[in-house]
Amino acid sequence: MGHTETSDRKKDHIEMAFESVVANQDNRFYYEPLFSAHPKGDLEKVFFAGKQMNAPLWVSSMTGGTKEAGTINRNLARVCGQFGLGMGLGSCRIILHDDEYLSDFQLRKEMGDFPLYANLGVAQIEELFDAGKEYLISELIKRTETDGLIIHVNPLQEWLQPEGDIFKTSPLEIIQKTLELDLKIIVKEVGQGFGPNSLRALMKLPLAAIDFGAHGGTNFSKLEMHRSSEMRHEAYDKVAEWGHTAKEMVGFYNCLAEELGENNKKADIIISGGVKDFMDGYYHTQRIDSNAIYGQASAFLKHARGSYDELEEYVELQLKGYQLAKTYLTLR
Repeated sequence: MGHTETSDRKKDHIEMAFESVVANQDNRFYYEPLFSAHPKGDLEKVFFAGKQMNAPLWVSSMTGGTKEAGTINRNLARVCGQFGLGMGLGSCRIILHDDEYLSDFQLRKEMGDFPLYANLGVAQIEELFDAGKEYLISELIKRTETDGLIIHVNPLQEWLQPEGDIFKTSPLEIIQKTLELDLKIIVKEVGQGFGPNSLRALMKLPLAAIDFGAHGGTNFSKLEMHRSSEMRHEAYDKVAEWGHTAKEMVGFYNCLAEELGENNKKADIIISGGVKDFMDGYYHTQRIDSNAIYGQASAFLKHARGSYDELEEYVELQLKGYQLAKTYLTLR
């Protein structure tokens, strides 16, 4: 390399240094550069709900029953199969009673044997039990070739919807009744998270997993407010802000695990809600005293709408970033 070229390169570095001053240092971690070579190869295998995954990243439930749902679902399932991730389907309500859109939810071929779960809201499950048609839940699992069911707990979202469903019994009772069907069950909040008493109740149940669905990600309750009348919006605006962040919930969980002891059934944990990237995922999964993975939704949805190559690149960068964080960062 010639002297002029070297000089120009150093000048470029100086210019970039001025542009790259770190304004907001991440104070969650210590950076330890001395003790490892660069990461290479795959991440360590993780086990979730009795199945192996190749990385601790979960594609959270998103779309269901829309025109583009089929394409999005197949892209997401394909990337999960390629990288060994787990995934929750969007709402399966649309295929409970007929098969018109069933093919949009049949993704086992793309997923391979990695974890894949169907999804119904509390209101839909309550309706099925009231009608004596709870057998449709087990049939749904068979028709979608999924490993089990995610029960979405969303009382605020339903209350704030102009046409929302009204719960006649508590979500906890519905969950307990569904467990009697002998299915693998994951319980998830839809964007507000769980307070400590709710989390304690879930930790005492024989669930496959608990998905935090914490405050800080997509707030479906707030979305519903935009569809309301001005007076309703004004009356309930602050209700959409109720809830708990993933950081809070990890703290709740660690305290409750110590309190419950053997009464903690040790369901696996999906930390989701405001988890924007591998840094958040690494931070939360390192803090929690449980077998935990982390979930993302909106970032996946953004890239799943484009070309598959775009989605593939996004996931690859996130997983390599997670490896890098695991290699050089420790929690403060």
